[in-house]
Amino acid sequence: MMTLKLRKLFKNFKSDESGAVTVDWVVLTAAIVGLGMVVMKTVGGGISTLGDTVVTDLSARSSGYEAASK
Repeated sequence: MMTLKLRKLFKNFKSDESGAVTVDWVVLTAAIVGLGMVVMKTVGGGISTLGDTVVTDLSARSSGYEAASK
Protein backbone atom coordinates (compact mmCIF):
# COMPACT_ATOMS: atom_id res chain seq x y z
CA MET A 1 0.00 0.00 0.00
CA MET A 2 2.75 2.45 0.97
CA THR A 3 4.88 1.50 -2.05
CA LEU A 4 2.00 2.27 -4.41
CA LYS A 5 1.68 5.76 -2.94
CA LEU A 6 5.40 6.33 -3.22
CA ARG A 7 5.45 5.02 -6.76
CA LYS A 8 2.56 7.31 -7.73
CA LEU A 9 4.26 10.25 -6.03
CA PHE A 10 7.51 9.53 -7.86
CA LYS A 11 5.72 9.25 -11.21
CA ASN A 12 4.00 12.59 -10.65
CA PHE A 13 7.28 14.22 -9.65
CA LYS A 14 9.09 12.74 -12.65
CA SER A 15 6.47 13.91 -15.16
CA ASP A 16 6.09 17.43 -13.70
CA GLU A 17 7.90 19.94 -15.93
CA SER A 18 6.63 23.22 -14.51
CA GLY A 19 10.09 24.38 -13.41
CA ALA A 20 11.74 23.63 -16.75
CA VAL A 21 10.36 26.79 -18.37
CA THR A 22 11.92 28.91 -15.63
CA VAL A 23 15.30 27.32 -16.19
CA ASP A 24 15.02 27.98 -19.94
CA TRP A 25 14.22 31.67 -19.34
CA VAL A 26 17.12 32.05 -16.91
CA VAL A 27 19.55 30.55 -19.41
CA LEU A 28 18.23 32.68 -22.29
CA THR A 29 18.37 35.85 -20.18
CA ALA A 30 21.94 35.12 -19.10
CA ALA A 31 22.93 34.57 -22.74
CA ILE A 32 21.36 37.86 -23.83
CA VAL A 33 23.05 39.79 -21.00
CA GLY A 34 26.41 38.17 -21.82
CA LEU A 35 26.05 39.01 -25.50
CA GLY A 36 25.19 42.60 -24.61
CA MET A 37 28.32 42.86 -22.48
CA VAL A 38 30.47 41.54 -25.32
CA VAL A 39 28.96 44.04 -27.77
CA MET A 40 29.47 46.95 -25.37
CA LYS A 41 33.08 45.93 -24.74
CA THR A 42 33.66 45.76 -28.50
CA VAL A 43 32.10 49.09 -29.52
CA GLY A 44 32.42 51.01 -26.22
CA GLY A 45 35.64 52.80 -27.15
CA GLY A 46 34.26 53.94 -30.49
CA ILE A 47 31.11 55.29 -28.85
CA SER A 48 33.16 57.28 -26.34
CA THR A 49 35.35 58.75 -29.09
CA LEU A 50 32.32 59.65 -31.18
CA GLY A 51 30.69 61.36 -28.20
CA ASP A 52 33.81 63.44 -27.55
CA THR A 53 33.90 64.45 -31.23
CA VAL A 54 30.26 65.56 -31.16
CA VAL A 55 30.79 67.60 -27.98
CA THR A 56 33.84 69.32 -29.47
CA ASP A 57 32.01 70.12 -32.70
CA LEU A 58 28.90 71.46 -30.96
CA SER A 59 30.82 73.61 -28.50
CA ALA A 60 32.64 75.32 -31.39
CA ARG A 61 29.38 76.36 -33.10
CA SER A 62 27.21 79.33 -32.27
CA SER A 63 23.61 78.77 -31.30
CA GLY A 64 22.19 81.10 -33.94
CA TYR A 65 20.32 83.08 -31.34
CA GLU A 66 21.30 86.67 -30.75
CA ALA A 67 19.59 88.97 -28.32
CA ALA A 68 17.59 91.75 -29.97
CA SER A 69 19.12 95.19 -29.58
CA LYS A 70 16.87 97.87 -28.11
